[in-house]
Order: sequence, then structure tokens, then C-alpha cells
Amino acid sequence: MTDLSSLEAELAAIEPVRRGGTVRRVDTGALTLRGLAPRARLGDQVAVTPSQVARGAARDEIRGEIVALDEGVATAMTYGPTDGIGLGDPVWLVRESGLRPCDEWIGRVVDAFGKPLDGRPLPVGPRPAPLRRSPPPATRRRRLGGRLATGLSALDTVLPLARGQRVGVFAGSGVGKSTLLADLARGVEADVVVLALIGERGREVREFIEGVLGEEGMRRSVVIAATSDQSPLVKRRAAWAAMTVAEHFRDEGKHVLLLLDSVTRFAEAHREVALTAGEPPSLRAYPPSTANLIAGLAERAGPGPEETGGDITAVFTVLVAGSDMEEPIADITRGILDGHLVLDRAIAERGRFPAIDLRRSVSRSLPGVADADENALIAQARRMVGVYEEAAPMIQAGLYRAGADPRIDAAIAVYPAIDEFLASRSPQGPAEAFARLARALHPDSPADDGPEDRRAPRRENPAPGG
Repeated sequence: MTDLSSLEAELAAIEPVRRGGTVRRVDTGALTLRGLAPRARLGDQVAVTPSQVARGAARDEIRGEIVALDEGVATAMTYGPTDGIGLGDPVWLVRESGLRPCDEWIGRVVDAFGKPLDGRPLPVGPRPAPLRRSPPPATRRRRLGGRLATGLSALDTVLPLARGQRVGVFAGSGVGKSTLLADLARGVEADVVVLALIGERGREVREFIEGVLGEEGMRRSVVIAATSDQSPLVKRRAAWAAMTVAEHFRDEGKHVLLLLDSVTRFAEAHREVALTAGEPPSLRAYPPSTANLIAGLAERAGPGPEETGGDITAVFTVLVAGSDMEEPIADITRGILDGHLVLDRAIAERGRFPAIDLRRSVSRSLPGVADADENALIAQARRMVGVYEEAAPMIQAGLYRAGADPRIDAAIAVYPAIDEFLASRSPQGPAEAFARLARALHPDSPADDGPEDRRAPRRENPAPGG
């Protein structure tokens, strides 16, 4: 049945008629094409036959995408180098067939076009899925679901992740972002994990898949990869491809965990495309369409429509140079998502992983996914960390004297235990993690079973926090 579906998909992709034109101008990153404009549409794919092919050289067609249209001409960027393309070379419109994901994609590594990268044949589904798709109507979407176990104490308690939530991980290079993503891929409750690696160095793709994600993580994952040397068109397409695959499994009623690394490289790729198309640069050279592009991608994730029963819980990483949370992509993304985790280099350098800065991180699933006792513990933990870190310069310089401020004394007493707790794992789930957090905050209290005994039943669709 699978072979028959694949054959049907291949037959459906055959184009009965090809619309042709010629190359009018060749630049390093773009082509100007004549003869396609009456039929071409923005986003259409094109195939150029270089003149060497006509003279008998062994050279494949060069594929690309139309990024701008003018009267009588079209501007296209190619998916690879433009070397060998000459004036007058024939160019053809190619129908965009979308992706055809299916269950057999789980455990596989594919490129932005749905082609296998692991050297094995890849079955395809019977129906194409469009790369660019509108999110479900706002009034038909479910609300956030219940709290998800993640296997990490910080995310099981003070920064909870709810089903259908979209959060950002904001970090500089080398602060533990990839390790955190791998922990989530292995630990979060989900039916399928879709992982997009956008703009990664080529050697790091296999290293991440085999060394960081591992066999356990790959067992339920689909990986979409676009390396740093590829065209900005391919990198941008990889993000849409990952979202399309996630939507396919969501529409089957599954809970999908989408990990997209990174929004920054997605935005940088779009910047190259938009500037080539003639869009004016704006803040830090990002074109005005960047904010809408990121919002359009993020809105496709989240709770699914009522009729499907599936959801996409999404984690988007953002590269933050110099810890500047006000740079354009960080600022845009933070305002769109349902929470943000800020990884701090100073915390990583003193050996605590995940290096989450609790004071600067927020989960907008609170207070809805926690009960009154749990919210009280979360508030107290944040308060103790805030008091200690504000007083840290005085404490470390030896200028603070015990007894001068009861709040600081209390924070000094519990801060090491809280810091150790934030670095710990919670294999037994949120209830046990909250019990340990309670012991860290109240070391002198009699040992008991923790707040799980008093917890109200978890609500499936709680009202998210602001």
C-alpha cells in the first residue's frame, strides 16, 4: 500500500505542460527572467537549463524560486550557485508540490524538500501538504492544555510547559542551548518530535543527531536539516517544512513537540531574500516583513482546532549576541510567544546547566497550570532568587553583615539549594519536583510527602496567565 501511495504521488507530480522563458540577467545571487511574468506567481519554483547542458556537458537543472515580479520580468534566487548560467538560457516554471509526510518519516532525517539525507529510500504520503499555510482560526482553537512533564526540575515547576504552549529559548553561542533541546526531545510527553536544524554547520548535524539527540530521541523524531552553506531560500524553506510536518501529525490527532533551531537564522535567511527582492532595509537591516513572517510561523504552532484533537507544543531558539534581549529578532519573538527561557552565560560558566536565568524567564502558562500551593512555592522561589541576586555584589564583596536585612538572610540560607534544584532532573514528574522545591525553600520544616498530597486535580484546559 505504501509503494502504491508513493507511485501515485510521483505520478501526480508530473507536469503535463511546462511554461518557459529565458534568462535576461545573471547576478551572483539572483536571476532576471523574461517570458514567465504573465504566468508566474511569487514563490513559484523555476528550473534553469545552463548552456553547458545544451552543449553536452553533464549538468543538472538549477532550481530556484521567484522572489519578485515586475512588468514583463521576474526575479528569482537559486537554491545553489549560479555558476554556468548564461544569458538566453532556457528557464521553466515548476509546480510546487509541497511535502508529503507520512508515519514512515519518524526516525528519519530529511532536507527542506522532503528528500532523505540518511541514504535510504523515503516513503511519501498520498496527499501533498502546502508549505505556507494559515493557522487554525483563532475562535476554533482549543485553549492551552495541562502541564507537561519534561524531566527537568526547572521546567516541571517554576517555568512549566503546557500542552500547546509556544516558548522561546534565548541564548548566546555555547551556553547549552543544544543540550537543552535534546533533553526536551527525549523527555517531554509527546507522540512525535519534529526537529528543525536551520543554518547549522554541516559536521554538527550528525553530531547533534547521534551524539546529543541519540537513539532514544530519534526513535520518535523527524529531523529537517538545512546547513549553513545552503541558500537562504533553503534555510527559510526548512522552517516551513518543519512546521508542515508538525501540522501533518497534529491533524492526525497527535501531540507534536516542535523544536526549531533557530528563529534567528530563519530571519537572517529571509533578510537576504527580501533585500534581493528589493524590499527596503529597516531596523538593523531587517526588512519590515520580518515581524509578520515570524508571527506567521509561530501562529501555526500551538493548540489545534477542536475537531482534530492534536496540538503542537513548540520551542523556538533565538541566538542572542552579547545577551542583548532588545535586538530586533529577540524583541519580536519574545512578544509573540507564550513564554521565554533566557540562558545566561555567567550561569553556564559557573557550571550550572541548564543555565536558565530565572529572574528573566517567564512561562505564560502560569498561574493556570498550577494549583494554589504550587503557585505559592513558585512565587517564593522567584522572590528568594531575586533578593539574593540583587544583594549578590554586596555578599560577594563581603560588605553584607548577617542580620542587617531578614529578607537577605533568608535568601542566603536557601539560595544554594534552589540553585542546585534548578540544575537537577525530575524523572518522577512535577509532583516529586515540587516536593523537592518545598524542601529547598523550607529546609527546617518536617519532612512530608510535599505539596502533591494537597494538589487539586489538574485542569485539562486552564486559563493561561497574562
